[in-house]
Amino acid sequence: MSEEVKLHGTWPSVFSYRVIWALKLKGIGYDFVEEDLSNKSALLLHYNPIHKKIPVLVHAGKTICESMIIIEYIEEMWPHTPNLLPTDPYDRSISRFWVKFAEDKGLAVWRMFRTTGKELEMAIKESLEMLQIVEEHGLGDEKYFNGEKIGMVDIAFGSILYWLGVNEDVLGVRLLESHKFPRLHKWFQFFLEEPVIKENLPDRDKMIIFFKHRRETLQASA
Repeated sequence: MSEEVKLHGTWPSVFSYRVIWALKLKGIGYDFVEEDLSNKSALLLHYNPIHKKIPVLVHAGKTICESMIIIEYIEEMWPHTPNLLPTDPYDRSISRFWVKFAEDKGLAVWRMFRTTGKELEMAIKESLEMLQIVEEHGLGDEKYFNGEKIGMVDIAFGSILYWLGVNEDVLGVRLLESHKFPRLHKWFQFFLEEPVIKENLPDRDKMIIFFKHRRETLQASA
């Protein structure tokens, strides 16, 4: 389809990159509109008046919000391969379960960034519990969650673990260690080496500098 596709996002947002990865994997052309979240554009507020957040996909004048909902839209609108969700109904339901798990339990990783003291300890504990569950129950014997190709579940967890790695450097901690989570660690290395992902990752050093400053600002205003 030739209708115009625009993605409103911001460079340090892993939620924006989820959508970028899906569009790139599908080979869908798009224009990226960089948003300043400290001074949100009138267009962003118009397109997402409820949450006022990125990412927002605009396709043929229609607006879709929330990263994983956008990816489901992309999968249904452009159903050509690679498939981001399995075709079998049962397998699709399992994928949706793990996406929901990532969305719910991944919040602990975001809380790590914003908290200190006991709250930070609890966020780290919950993050480790999430990693352990995925290590034991989420990954099978194949390269990715649903086979040999990256899918929606890989995008969900890949974004969380990339952000976790930045968090680890900002906070000076290590959670995703290969001897503790060998299967998850191996899967993440495959994910990062996938050409579409590797060529479309935010600069890690730049992110660390950005989020260190952001965390210092949050702590100073607390």
